Amino acid sequence: MPNGLYTARKLRNDRQKLRWSDRYYKRRVLRLKEKSDPLEGSPQARGIVIEKVGIEAKQPNSAIRKCVKVQLIKNGRVVTAFAPGNGAINFIDEHDEVVIEGIGGRLGRSKGDIPGVRYKVIKVNGISLQELVRGRKEKPVR
Repeated sequence: MPNGLYTARKLRNDRQKLRWSDRYYKRRVLRLKEKSDPLEGSPQARGIVIEKVGIEAKQPNSAIRKCVKVQLIKNGRVVTAFAPGNGAINFIDEHDEVVIEGIGGRLGRSKGDIPGVRYKVIKVNGISLQELVRGRKEKPVR
């Protein structure tokens, strides 16, 4: 490292160059998360249910986690979203409009034993899925 009276410019330029090897800096400045993220950086998104799928849990658990394939309205991308709650999948039908959000895993990745699922369903046809599961509200017939 140079040190002395006239080295401020060199130190600053070196620091700017070397910051690019920090992966968090690089991803933030190049906005790679927004570019690759189906939700495009927003916290929630609306979509239409295409089909219901059962996804097997990772080892050592053996369960079939109930999920839905959702086509997002804003960009047409298809993502898989988990339906949390006991019997929650029964309240979701094909062609329903759902609102999804991130499932809360580390760095926006999948959470727990559900492989490759990054999102969860929070609303069905404008009504909270949790309210439907608990029996507090009825699903509207449309």
